[in-house]
Amino acid sequence: MVLRVLHLVGSAVSEFYCDLSRLYAEDCLKSNADAALYEFYIAYVTPDRQWRFPKSLTKAAIAAAHPMPLAEAIQILTALKLDVMLPQMFCVPGMTSYRALFDLLNIPYVGNQPDVMALTANKAKAKAVVATAGVKVPSGELLRLGSLPTLTPPTVVKPVNEDNSLGVAFVKNVSEYGSALQTAFTYADQILVETFVELGREVRCGVIEDQGKLICLPLEEYAMDKHKQPIRQHEDKLKRDEKGDLGMVAKGNAKAWIVDPSDPMTARVWEAARNCHIALGCRHYSLFDFRIDPNRQPWFLEAGLYCSFAQTSVISEMAKAAGIPLSQLFQNMLNSALTPAKK
Repeated sequence: MVLRVLHLVGSAVSEFYCDLSRLYAEDCLKSNADAALYEFYIAYVTPDRQWRFPKSLTKAAIAAAHPMPLAEAIQILTALKLDVMLPQMFCVPGMTSYRALFDLLNIPYVGNQPDVMALTANKAKAKAVVATAGVKVPSGELLRLGSLPTLTPPTVVKPVNEDNSLGVAFVKNVSEYGSALQTAFTYADQILVETFVELGREVRCGVIEDQGKLICLPLEEYAMDKHKQPIRQHEDKLKRDEKGDLGMVAKGNAKAWIVDPSDPMTARVWEAARNCHIALGCRHYSLFDFRIDPNRQPWFLEAGLYCSFAQTSVISEMAKAAGIPLSQLFQNMLNSALTPAKK
């Protein structure tokens, strides 16, 4: 049976998130193309909330596609008789409202449900939930415009609901709070200020579900330096080339690498990641960032509950290191979405 798979791409918020979504989705379409197994369709959402159904994700194909409002798009989505949808949107509405639309249309999709995505999009709320599961989190405080932090530096200032380290700043002394808060408030109306966890290591841990079992994947570690690079910032993850096209920075052994599962820290991070997955109510897969201090204590930083199933997606790379090729991971996740969860 050939599955009719829709890739939901773009952003209802900004061109940046449109470009980020398209970057990963293009890779996914190319890497998982198999006419014997899948028939791929694309729905592309733009910041004006218009929908398009392009034949590909080239800029020319998107420009040539007819823009339409939601009501017209729903008619097309229904007529396509889709089997499953793969979310490729990274903005908050894309991770929440647009997923909820497919719940209403009774079209299954891969990944976490809107309530879980909304919870983890708010870094303060996600921290509070995982802390109740016994996972260590940095102390912090939530600020609104006009309020001032009381935590003594060093601290990390971040917009409460922004990804890719946009607006994040490392504050070494009180005099740096002003500019850090000003920058962060340009991205969100609430700011999270956290106690800085001294750098030992920084890793990510992916978790996938397989027939009801939680499988932790090999960790990915990032190159850090306590003096030159105490935290990861936006420019360490993404950048635009001379043509203005968005590209990834945090790839390659110089920036990040897969940790040998025999590393003594792996088991401790895996335990924390499982607890996070369960506490947050994740399904199909999850991904978490941890800071490991010099005393080898893992600290939860944030959750990133999305995967584009591109070759360059973090979970794809972790799964490959665990002996699970992307083709198998992709097929397993689609099957999970099509299999109702047992109550």
